[in-house]
Amino acid sequence: MFRRATGLLARPLLSSARARARPFSTDLPVAPTADENFVEAWKKVVPNLEPPKTPLSFMQPRPPTPSSIPSKLTVNFVLPYASELSTKEVDMVIIPATTGQMGVLPGHVATIAELKPGVLSVHEGNDVAKYFVSSGFAFIHANSYADIIAIEAVPIDRIDPSLVQKGLAEFTQKLSSASTDLEKAEAQIGVDVHSALNAALTG
Repeated sequence: MFRRATGLLARPLLSSARARARPFSTDLPVAPTADENFVEAWKKVVPNLEPPKTPLSFMQPRPPTPSSIPSKLTVNFVLPYASELSTKEVDMVIIPATTGQMGVLPGHVATIAELKPGVLSVHEGNDVAKYFVSSGFAFIHANSYADIIAIEAVPIDRIDPSLVQKGLAEFTQKLSSASTDLEKAEAQIGVDVHSALNAALTG
């Protein structure tokens, strides 16, 4: 009976050991791999045409996790219509996450953070570039790479304070006079964004 109990207790330990042995995403091979299953299926259906490229073919191979913490953080900051920063090496970025302001330095633990309306600051030596972002996500990788994807972003120095105050007043009025849930939600979003814009300019 004791032998059977010992065997049952040992099984989860073995399975958990196998789970821990699986590599993290940053430990995968650096070289890109072709989507062999797709290519094989394509050739069976349309053997006379070359298979189209998949998103994997457009992705650059991920750099391996360094053995020591690098001195710089490599940042990619993109919008749906433009790239603000591409493989930019910086000292630190401060991200307006929904859980609070998050500072990211080289060697930061792998993290995914949702962005809220606020200021994204990029620190490089004594220079600090500040952007106002509306929303999005930040992907912090274990190899000291940070991918920041925002829906909208604009440098702080391009924001007109008078238009921010005007918009805040308009959305505050709309919120007080809203009669439906949709109108209230739209007005509340406007108030939140313009309040964050105002705080970015005065902070």
